[in-house]
Amino acid sequence: MLAILALGGNLGDPREQITDAIAALDAHQDIRVTATSPLVESFALTEAGIDESAPRYLNGVVEVETELTPEQLLEATREIETRAGRIRDVRWGPRTLDIDIITFGEVHQTTPELTLPHPRAHERAFVLTPWSLMQPEAVIPGRGKVAELAKSFPGEVWEA
Repeated sequence: MLAILALGGNLGDPREQITDAIAALDAHQDIRVTATSPLVESFALTEAGIDESAPRYLNGVVEVETELTPEQLLEATREIETRAGRIRDVRWGPRTLDIDIITFGEVHQTTPELTLPHPRAHERAFVLTPWSLMQPEAVIPGRGKVAELAKSFPGEVWEA
């Protein structure tokens, strides 16, 4: 199954942490990275909105091929986040590494742990822009073409 994952961070060395996370994904026996986007930079997004005073985020997107279930992939990504020093104490707070499953094939599901496709991906320039650079024809099921959705957020991200 093909899945799209978004990676980001704003603490420590985000570029190194994202690079290491992509390598860890590809090193997993049941995951193969098949495409990688360029990285983009963005202001921090908090529950209160954009915080230009917080450390900026570095973000990217990868496509992976896996035989794991969505829940198993989520578990694998959380293990990688933990190894990168991720602490889950503040929702939408600063972090060393965040890995979100954006799509998992054509799967549509809502569980307490995981909603697919990601319920806010279509609203996030830091997901849409790198994804559209990686796969210009990509579509978020039920939302539309990623490149078209990205146009709704001019100036919210820039190349890193």
